[in-house]
Amino acid sequence: MDVLFLIIGGLGVLVLALSLLIGDLLHFDVDHPDAGGVFSLPAIAGFIGAFGFGAAIVSALGVPGGTIVAVIGGVAAAVPTAWLATRLARMAMNMRTDATPTQRDMIGTLGVVVTPITVNGFGEVRISLGGQPVKLSARADHPIPLGTRILVIEATSSTSVIVEETPL
Repeated sequence: MDVLFLIIGGLGVLVLALSLLIGDLLHFDVDHPDAGGVFSLPAIAGFIGAFGFGAAIVSALGVPGGTIVAVIGGVAAAVPTAWLATRLARMAMNMRTDATPTQRDMIGTLGVVVTPITVNGFGEVRISLGGQPVKLSARADHPIPLGTRILVIEATSSTSVIVEETPL
């Protein structure tokens, strides 16, 4: 009986893994108002997995009452797990996120030259955008050497900027 319960628990884990693979990697989305509800995939996978593993643990303990007690133990583990999976899914779906940085957000940021900017050519600068370091192609009115602090004065594209030197 232990093996059967372990197989059921493994099926729950497999269902969850497949939902992540199909839902996230292949971008199959469930646009349903109850996607984070009681019958959502995370809730069902959590219930099945916890039921199987919980029942296997109770069965392995050799508690008197055999299969019936094991099933009750599995349900006792499965219900809170399914509830928690539902809560976590809802929290993830309703999580606030920062806006995606745009070209306009680059203007006025400070950075440093990482590849010298030549007279009529491009160099590279590193700025911090949205808390992340970003390396961009850069032009300037005059040559700027490696390591010089710069200010972005114009964003000509999402990967190219016009800069000027800033005083230390």
